[in-house]
Amino acid sequence: MDINALIVSMVSMGGMGFLFSLGLSLAGKKLQVEEDPRVALIREELPGANCGGCGYPGCGNFAENLTLGKSEISGCPVCNQEAADAIAAILGVEVESRERQVARVMCQGGLDETAKKGTYAGIQSCIAATLVHGGDKLCDYGCIGFGDCVQACTFDAMYMSANGLPVVLEDRCTGCGNCASACPRGIMELHPVSHTLFVLCKNEDGPKEARQTCLKACIGCGICVRAVNEGEMIMENNLAKINYDVYGHQTVLPTDKCSTNCLVVVPAAEQSSEKIAA
Repeated sequence: MDINALIVSMVSMGGMGFLFSLGLSLAGKKLQVEEDPRVALIREELPGANCGGCGYPGCGNFAENLTLGKSEISGCPVCNQEAADAIAAILGVEVESRERQVARVMCQGGLDETAKKGTYAGIQSCIAATLVHGGDKLCDYGCIGFGDCVQACTFDAMYMSANGLPVVLEDRCTGCGNCASACPRGIMELHPVSHTLFVLCKNEDGPKEARQTCLKACIGCGICVRAVNEGEMIMENNLAKINYDVYGHQTVLPTDKCSTNCLVVVPAAEQSSEKIAA
């Protein structure tokens, strides 16, 4: 091997490497985008859970969009009032407060209450069961019971009961809405903590079918609707619904004659006066 050729090759490769490195360094400095220093400050105030409740991939991306004016502080459902105030101070804006929201399970049709239509042996997932067979419960509106909502919760604020229904731990619930997005039946809903009266049913079948389906189903009798002032509750598709804008935040049942006990008042111990950013 010619030693001179080897030396020339080494020098050439080294020179080319140096030139490429220099070019990349200059290009990096030329194309560098300066990050708004407020982004880092806002990231420190955000919960860092990257739960996606804000609609962005993570807290960092949400922080960037806040500084660009493309999102509101209220977009983060996990922020408490203290964090929201700190972020508002960084951005130089004012922030109002709104009532804290928590997830509610709008169904009482567990394993003990619902009739069965067969045995489901497919993938143990609510979404999969909905696409294939609908699970083994006869009700086509109720909780399927495979816990997609629990798996979607990134705050360990939910668990599945022995009766096959999700249970929300309100002291841990941040109102991010991941559980609601994961439920193919719309059983999980977000509600302000001051909403204490609920019709815990989604069944829109007629009275006869509803009775045969679930012991806790709303049978569309309308007793509760007739017990309140006009507009406070309505009947829609055989299902009683509460108009919270009109009804207010009552803590007592309008009637004790609901034969299936689907009309309930949340115990006072589960309520909270904590406020979060609006």
